[in-house]
Amino acid sequence: MASVGERLSSARVRAFIGREEQLACFDTALAGDPQAPFAFYVFGPGGIGKSTLLRRLADGARTAGRLLVELDGRFVSRDPADFERAAGPFLDVPGTVLIVDSFEHCQWLESWLWHNFLPRAAESTLVVLAGRIAPQPQWTADPAWTGLLHVTELEPFSEDQALSLLATAQIRPELRDRVLRFAGGNPLALSLAAAAGTAGCGREEIWAPSADVLRTLLTGLIGEVPTAAHRRALEVAAQAYSTSEELLSSVLPEEDAHLLFSWLRDLPFMESTHRGVHPHDAARETLAADLRWRAPNAFVNVRRRLADEYLRILREAPEERVWTVTDELFFLFRDAKILARLRTWSREDEVHDRPLHPEDMDVVLRMAEETEGAESAELVRYWAERQPGAFSVYRLVNTGRVVAFTARLALSFPPDPQDLATDPVVAAAWEYADATAPVREGEHIGISRFTVYPERYQVPSRVIDLSSSRAQAESARARGRAFGFAVWRDAEAWAERVKGTLSDTGARPRVGDHTYGLFSVDWREVGVETWIRSFISAAEQPVSSGPSPVSRTTFDQAVREALTHWRDTDAFSACALLRTRLAADFTDPVAELRTLLREAVDELAQDPRGVRARDALAAGYFSGAPTQEAAARRIGLPFGTYRRHVRQGLDLLCGNLWQRELHGPREALQCSTT
Repeated sequence: MASVGERLSSARVRAFIGREEQLACFDTALAGDPQAPFAFYVFGPGGIGKSTLLRRLADGARTAGRLLVELDGRFVSRDPADFERAAGPFLDVPGTVLIVDSFEHCQWLESWLWHNFLPRAAESTLVVLAGRIAPQPQWTADPAWTGLLHVTELEPFSEDQALSLLATAQIRPELRDRVLRFAGGNPLALSLAAAAGTAGCGREEIWAPSADVLRTLLTGLIGEVPTAAHRRALEVAAQAYSTSEELLSSVLPEEDAHLLFSWLRDLPFMESTHRGVHPHDAARETLAADLRWRAPNAFVNVRRRLADEYLRILREAPEERVWTVTDELFFLFRDAKILARLRTWSREDEVHDRPLHPEDMDVVLRMAEETEGAESAELVRYWAERQPGAFSVYRLVNTGRVVAFTARLALSFPPDPQDLATDPVVAAAWEYADATAPVREGEHIGISRFTVYPERYQVPSRVIDLSSSRAQAESARARGRAFGFAVWRDAEAWAERVKGTLSDTGARPRVGDHTYGLFSVDWREVGVETWIRSFISAAEQPVSSGPSPVSRTTFDQAVREALTHWRDTDAFSACALLRTRLAADFTDPVAELRTLLREAVDELAQDPRGVRARDALAAGYFSGAPTQEAAARRIGLPFGTYRRHVRQGLDLLCGNLWQRELHGPREALQCSTT
């Protein structure tokens, strides 16, 4: 009897469509053809099918009896040594196949891989890299790699391939062309359509060509989630970098995290990793935008809960976990304008940090003197002797060459007179603290004293990104930290960049020929958690009112559908109106929508012109009359007159509910009374 893994592999083979050239080339390499490539590089946009292809190649490697090592670039350390340890068998065991997905998240390893790692591969090994970014041109142009490197840019499915996928998914023939036009050959969009199945294709608007592809597909796929708890779990997964059962339990402590995590894991647009599950990259942004529109309050609340949980982990986690948690915390509000001013998210600075070692001192002192002068270099020497653990040295990933260093000092109260006499910047920090909010016994200050990267001196860079993340992690974990200070030579430029996060003290201490700006935050006054949440506030956009992504025609159809299915519980639970902003923040969506519709119909009678319309709608949809003719008889109206009042009532009802959809209940009430 086949194992579960074998059954999954067989199912993937049966369901796999296209990519014949890539499969054939890889199979040739697996067979040991000496003319076959050794390295395969696959790239293309999100949702184009890179991960699906990699899973198929991995199945082929297992079938061939090869040892398989699979890595996910999203969770690769910045230290090449860590990558080498994770991929160890590739260097030691002949025939090993190494597969690295999401390579764009560790693209800074590229030069090191080509120069240092891949040439040391064991005999008969193969490597597959997949990411969104094409390889650097020097590798494809290098004659040494000709014949060894096979580069493929994945294209969308052809029409025949897309139709084959939809036919396999049993999408009704009359809808396949509409779905194909809608998805445009994108494999992820087509896969989501296939997962939704024919039941998801029943309403024409699901496949309207003018709608946003993934948003509408996700709506058709998810439909009415089983419970409000499942909906909250989806909101967590849409925002968290990765979602584990433990994270769900912490963010949603009142829910059954095991049940919810199992449900998330089974959703067709979720990927599983050793850290949990996450939506496909293309699906994540669509899910987040959709949830942000549909349930703005829940979106913000979940984001804040995640921030609280990450901050708790930052304070309590072992040292080796700090970087991962910090990155996940910043991921929550990566769209904030304030972060765009401060962070680069660039692949150009391929660096990783290490503690300062004695053999680093000569190059560190030389960099300090070249950029800030001999006096500053002497201060670097002074602090390296007193607080060597405060220094981080940054090395290029591909060569190991030291290119930058930073120092984050922790200075306890009372200040050391020798420190004050030696370093004017430290003296200015203590002077500012004494003048504004004196540091007390048992407290200390933190100061990012040096940030020296000669090639990108004190402009946004990956060195500053990494040092800032470390400083924020330290502040979140520290006990008794009174002030945090940052030091920048170009005070005016950095005053603009840090506006809203750090205060300009006005101090401009001089060291040698240069003056430096001193910026601060009083952690006793604002608290790290509050300070971090300011980033979330900066990232948020008003979403409580404005144009609805649902057209007025589609919305009116959804209202009529809900009324038509009033007495069919299952059908009502799947109605499109539940996926509009109108029902976004309901705790019990089905029950509360039914209540809302009843109340909205009753409110028609507040206007004398709407009394008969109210009676007609109540008789036709709520009374239990078996037919529309019976409903007309129940309220004593000729059938023609009854139908006229129903049409009038539907127009009034849809208009009132549309105002609530656009503006919320309070503004809608004002609109209807003016």
